[in-house]
Amino acid sequence: MTLTASRTTLRKQLRQARRALSPAQQRRAATRLAANLAQDKRFLRARHIAFYLANDGEIDPTPLMLLARRHRKHCYLPVLQRWPATAMAFQKLIRGQRWQRNRFGIREPRRSRKHQVKAWRLNLVLMPLVGFDPQGNRLGMGGGFYDRTFAYRGRRKHTSRPCLIGLAHECQRVEQLPCAGWDIPLDGVITDCRRY
Repeated sequence: MTLTASRTTLRKQLRQARRALSPAQQRRAATRLAANLAQDKRFLRARHIAFYLANDGEIDPTPLMLLARRHRKHCYLPVLQRWPATAMAFQKLIRGQRWQRNRFGIREPRRSRKHQVKAWRLNLVLMPLVGFDPQGNRLGMGGGFYDRTFAYRGRRKHTSRPCLIGLAHECQRVEQLPCAGWDIPLDGVITDCRRY
């Protein structure tokens, strides 16, 4: 099996596994995830944190985002750019936030350049994923948005900012992922059960 075929097959299986979780299981997982991450020193120290809105069975970081806002941390969400179509920016959530649906039908803040920040200005980025392995490799949805956004980290070995943490259900763990040269490794993964 080729690298592309194996990643495509694995992506399909893992998406089915996370979508098979009931709404009650999803809520419990989100609560446990928030409890796991709320004690993590990387979260506690971070002032500028990027989250995401859960979609397609992804583990939901909303309880953690609400906690971060109560602690007066600055919270950001990804927004897809119109041009280039493969680009993504991070936009600060503001009071009275207005929303729109992106080209994939996912809710995101209505674009406002004055509230967007460069990726390297964030302290912590909590990333969705389809699959992960204990070595910190991430399998995403296949669009490459996060990999392109943080490609500069691979080019500059001394650049560690921001810290990249993948969030997942425990059922999304595999022993070893097939990796491609463009994949950006994570600094860690946190699930509803444990930290990797």
